[in-house]
Amino acid sequence: MKFLKQHANTLLLCLFEILVGTLLLIDPAKFTVTILTAFGIVLIVTGVISVIGYFGTDPVEAAASQSLFKGLLALLIGIFCVVRSDWFIVAFPVLAVLYGVVVLIVGLFKIQWTVDLVRMKLGKWVLPAVSAAVSLICGLVILGNPFGAAVALWIFTGVSLIVEAVLDIVALFLISSVSGRSE
Repeated sequence: MKFLKQHANTLLLCLFEILVGTLLLIDPAKFTVTILTAFGIVLIVTGVISVIGYFGTDPVEAAASQSLFKGLLALLIGIFCVVRSDWFIVAFPVLAVLYGVVVLIVGLFKIQWTVDLVRMKLGKWVLPAVSAAVSLICGLVILGNPFGAAVALWIFTGVSLIVEAVLDIVALFLISSVSGRSE
């Protein structure tokens, strides 16, 4: 139980990655459009609340909060996400490059994690090292874009999310069991 409390956020993130990866494998385009539309609706509601709140607030406080600007911006982005969610599918190669950069950064973080384990002599550093290698390879493959079709990239992204999340969960359990014995 202590393990779950200490690592709840990490475990939830890993489970979320597995869910997203699975949904991407099932129907990547529909999943993306659905997420963007839902995000757009949330932004529209947030924008409307912010604009209404602006006019119900003291003028000096309202000017300082800039909630009219924030609300109008949220409305604009929200409407774009709902009306033009297909644009993101077309822009996927650019988004894939950004995702590849993020995966590379995560891989670098995992290298830090691995080296920390080695330096602290905790053992069980092999799995985090494999996870770091997988992250780095996935990031490089995404950035290299060897696939001709966006759907292949979505599938690859889904698989990489699932593999990385499973490796991270296993590593977390192994490291926790080793560090638990040393306490």
